[in-house]
Amino acid sequence: MVQEIQLRTNLIEEKKEAILLYKAARKLGVNPKEINGIKVLRKSIDARKKETFFNYKVAVYINENVPEKSEYSFDYKDVSNAKEIHIIGFGPAGMYAALRCIELEYKPIVLERGKNVQERRRDIKAINQDHIVNEDSNYCFGEGGAGTYSDGKLYTRSLKRGDVRRIFENLVFHGATEQILIDAHPHIGTNKLPKIIQNIRETILNFGGEIHFNTRVTDFVITNNKLKAIQLENGNEMTVNSVILATGHSARDIYELLHKKNIALKAKSFAMGVRVEHPQEIIDSIQYSCNGNRDELLPAAAYSLVQQVNNRGVYSFCMCPGGFIVPAATAEGEVVVNGMSPSRRNNKFANSGIVVEINIDKDIPKYDQFGPLKGLEYQKNLERLAFTSGARNQTAPAQRLVDFVEGKLSPTLNETSYQPGLNSAPMHSLLPKLIGSRLRKGFEAFGRKMHGYYTNEANIVGVESRTSSPVNIPRKDNLEHPEIEGLFPCGEGGGYAGGIVSAAMDGERCAEAAIELL
Repeated sequence: MVQEIQLRTNLIEEKKEAILLYKAARKLGVNPKEINGIKVLRKSIDARKKETFFNYKVAVYINENVPEKSEYSFDYKDVSNAKEIHIIGFGPAGMYAALRCIELEYKPIVLERGKNVQERRRDIKAINQDHIVNEDSNYCFGEGGAGTYSDGKLYTRSLKRGDVRRIFENLVFHGATEQILIDAHPHIGTNKLPKIIQNIRETILNFGGEIHFNTRVTDFVITNNKLKAIQLENGNEMTVNSVILATGHSARDIYELLHKKNIALKAKSFAMGVRVEHPQEIIDSIQYSCNGNRDELLPAAAYSLVQQVNNRGVYSFCMCPGGFIVPAATAEGEVVVNGMSPSRRNNKFANSGIVVEINIDKDIPKYDQFGPLKGLEYQKNLERLAFTSGARNQTAPAQRLVDFVEGKLSPTLNETSYQPGLNSAPMHSLLPKLIGSRLRKGFEAFGRKMHGYYTNEANIVGVESRTSSPVNIPRKDNLEHPEIEGLFPCGEGGGYAGGIVSAAMDGERCAEAAIELL
């Protein structure tokens, strides 16, 4: 017999050997010797009150063996000589589109503008240390996309878009720890993601797929509204059957190309703001009601905050406990910041995007002249402003948190994890009123919700502008572009995902759709 039950432990109980076994036996009224095993299905931390608890959902196997194998299996067949599907971009959407093609016995041909994860490291080092931006290989572009050098967060609310568990199981199949199947807010860590991505690449190649790095797509050949071929920067042209466009939210050249060719696009609402960085001890002390020295069983504390300010949401985004702020620019002359965490989340800082919703139809009328690219141009302007108010390199403009809210220039800044360095700047006057005024009120509200959060021991760092795509590439119910036969907009770049898992699921769906229409 198998029984699924909820269990709860405190910090003292959590340290006791076989505590779940004894708690399960007591709850079910059975002898512990009758329990052959307990499988943890879900684990979360409840730190809402002064005493911290661990919540478990478990399957209890009474006089029955625990199954050794997962119910999921991945059957890849050799597709060397199969019909081809072209995929542009090798982030989560592109990777999982390629894997799904192989499962369905089609040959994926992947075109990635950036480098593989090993070679990409040199360009990451260059932007951090030398302020040199490689426009094709950076924190956003290259094998694995923006997710490679991120926290590797796997939490998603897109439960209706596909089988979330299947993506998790596939990540485990490719080397992720089984802990991601259990944690309520799973993450992999930027130090472990590259190896997993390499394993996915090897699966694709070993079963007959192709991956072409350093291969930027520059044009589409369209005849009678049918996509016939794609042109590459190196001058080559590739004939295509179907193309899955999975270029990510920062491939601005693709949006501009589509717009130039009069292919339908839509402006999309998005969010922008700043990164806020606290000492991790402060966040731990608030969330765990401790003095900053959290119990060894507790992970670096995270938070999630939201506040309505003047009819727009102000909220935390991509919160990275024990993490780093990183330079995410994709072109010279701009400063963009993002966050990432290693698997252990053991850095001494916590950072999070704090962003303001921007209603594309109401908030930026001065940019209406740019049509569907108006949000993109607004993004660009804010990133250029950050560049000039930094030091005209990857040094980022920053201000102490309370100083920002009170409109005071910070004579000094706190220590930071941001490697290119910070420059004290009057962010309170530099940010557009649409964003800055709401951020100031939002931070004050967050301070009331989390006592100790509103402090000058925190820096705000600008700008956090790449939360999602400001452009939507439309598609029909069958996931094909409404005007261009054979083109399947996909993932974050199309405006259909918001993270690793949702992008991966959309990649699978697009692969299935592209094959269905061949």
